[in-house]
Amino acid sequence: MKGKSQFVCQNCGAIYPKWMGQCNHCGEWNTLEEQIIEKNIKGRHGTINSATGEQPVSLSTIKPETHQRVSTNISELDRVLGGGLMPGSAILIGGEPGIGKSTLLLQLILKNHRWKSLYVAGEESLAQIKDRADRLGNIHENCFITPQRQVEEICQLIHNETYDLVVIDSIQTVHSNQLESIPGTISQIRESAYQLINQAKSKNTPLVLVGHITKIGNIAGPKVLEHLVDTVLQFEGDSNSGLRILRTTKNRFGNTAEIGIFEMQNTGLVEITNPTEFLLTPHSEQFSGTAFALINEGLRPLVVEVQALVSNSGYSTPQRTSNGYDPKRLNMLLAVLEKRAGLKLSTRDVFVNVTGGLKVTDTAADMAIAAAIIGSYLDIAISSQTCFAGEIGLSGEIRPMRNLSSRIEEANRLGFNYIITAPSKKINPQFSYIPVNDIRNLVTLISKS
Repeated sequence: MKGKSQFVCQNCGAIYPKWMGQCNHCGEWNTLEEQIIEKNIKGRHGTINSATGEQPVSLSTIKPETHQRVSTNISELDRVLGGGLMPGSAILIGGEPGIGKSTLLLQLILKNHRWKSLYVAGEESLAQIKDRADRLGNIHENCFITPQRQVEEICQLIHNETYDLVVIDSIQTVHSNQLESIPGTISQIRESAYQLINQAKSKNTPLVLVGHITKIGNIAGPKVLEHLVDTVLQFEGDSNSGLRILRTTKNRFGNTAEIGIFEMQNTGLVEITNPTEFLLTPHSEQFSGTAFALINEGLRPLVVEVQALVSNSGYSTPQRTSNGYDPKRLNMLLAVLEKRAGLKLSTRDVFVNVTGGLKVTDTAADMAIAAAIIGSYLDIAISSQTCFAGEIGLSGEIRPMRNLSSRIEEANRLGFNYIITAPSKKINPQFSYIPVNDIRNLVTLISKS
């Protein structure tokens, strides 16, 4: 007898009692697929008649587990993982196609000769992986590759051998014979991940799952996939610049504030230990509309160059274009500059760009973006020895940022003579800076430079 059915969106995992043409959660069309819900087995009166589970124990009697982290020999990867791989941990890494996920994981395997590693190739042929490995170099005999895509067979491989690392590339290509749906569906992803994680944890083997992402940048598949794993990493970057950033969005064994920075080259991903010098480009001549932002990416202070161009608009609706900076926040800054500082920007086109291909999310960049806009509006070049750090509020006030002392220390190390930020009592007295209270004072300071 057919059980009760439900309809699950194959894009976001939303569940509906009946079929619909469009998913109300993600807006995708024709993504709902019917699934049969198994009937619950109940006792005679619908209750559990016997208890076979473990009894509760007092928290004070539980002894904490002590695991030794294993270094990956990739310092930027160790940074985002919290110091290295934890035995038995499950890691999910997502990113756009071609961003370098497979390259990073293959480098991880090839850099560790003593590890016996299993690479499950679900998307590429063995010959393609061999070609990439030849470019990366350091091929060793402890790296094993299989094109197997059936999860039960993969779990059997993990059970029969003791591996130091297992990589599944990707989880969307793996399927279970226990389900009738095709690979990549919500049910297949959930079941495959559940079996793989359980098998890897039973052998105390680190497991890395590669996940596709949707067009809005989220990891494809059910949200339960991110709940099952211990760590979720997001690989970002600009294909034009070669810059790659590895972010941690979840980490049960460490913090989520760290990032790893790489550069994609012909020989693979190269670690960038000093990202500020990589992002900054020396200029022989100063131009208006350029400023330097003192920001934090994770716990790491960086100085990035921001550019702005303000010009007369030839259209009834002025253009607002932003690259590497939130467009909505740019509109807010323009409104504050017009309302609080008197800049007539409502009839001007404004273009903002963060150089180096970096996407800035730290609100400390507000002050540098505003300074670049003011400099372009007034056609005044800001000194290349000046950097800015501060969040701008709707009333035009400039707010101090966290970790200001470490930011100023980084700016001093790079040779910046003037650090302009909001007044703060938390700044180390040995560091000198120029305090600015609000946006009007910032305009006055730039106009006198």
